Amino acid sequence: MEFITSDGVKLSYDDVGNGRPVLIMTGFAGYREIWRSQVKILSQSGFRVINLDRRNHGKSETTTKGLRMSRQGKDVHELLDYLNLDKVDIMGNSMGASVIWAYCSLYGDSRLSHIISVDQSPKMISDSTWQFGMLDLTWDNFPDASEKMYDVHTTFKKINDETFKLVKEASAGRKFDYRLNRPLLFDHTFQDWRDVISLISSPILFLAGEESPFWNPKHAVVSSKIAPNGRSLIVPECGHIIMAEQQDVFNKAMLDFLG
Repeated sequence: MEFITSDGVKLSYDDVGNGRPVLIMTGFAGYREIWRSQVKILSQSGFRVINLDRRNHGKSETTTKGLRMSRQGKDVHELLDYLNLDKVDIMGNSMGASVIWAYCSLYGDSRLSHIISVDQSPKMISDSTWQFGMLDLTWDNFPDASEKMYDVHTTFKKINDETFKLVKEASAGRKFDYRLNRPLLFDHTFQDWRDVISLISSPILFLAGEESPFWNPKHAVVSSKIAPNGRSLIVPECGHIIMAEQQDVFNKAMLDFLG
């Protein structure tokens, strides 16, 4: 399915199942097929699952417009309006989680029921106030060190075979343009969402992979204490792509939280 944003960009999404709506977004350079297991179990459990390829990702249109986190948040707002959705559960991995904070910074959380952040630190640059940034990224080497993430193997445990096959098929026809999306990555790494999270009243579950290659997993615990209704879970034997590396553990935590 597709819809057109207010700045004329065509976004692609799946809309599966009936019931309480859940919006899902994956991370930088990701494809929505990575959520195969979650779409299946949520739709079987009485949820309506909207799985979005963000602009420049997956099957959505590639554009030079709106390569910033605020526009990503606005895209979410316009999709919720287009589908006439309210009281939405929302879930994002990596940059997909930061898109949730971008949305909340612009529109608040009144339309959101539950939020799940999957292995994403709310602040990617380490400094005296935050020790859970990405790799060795600091203000001294920003933004160049941001691109070191390209050399990192994101997983610790093998991704589910069926999910891996779907992602490979999707990426074969739609290669992600890293050079074009450099401004989006830099804007993403620049952000500090802690003040936004502190104002969100909706329950938030912060998940982290114990073996995440990007940051200390304790970011989830610390972030949960910033949120008025936060909780955290560090998943053992898992890297950055928790939902595909530890599907059973993730799905149980997800369903228990959405309850």
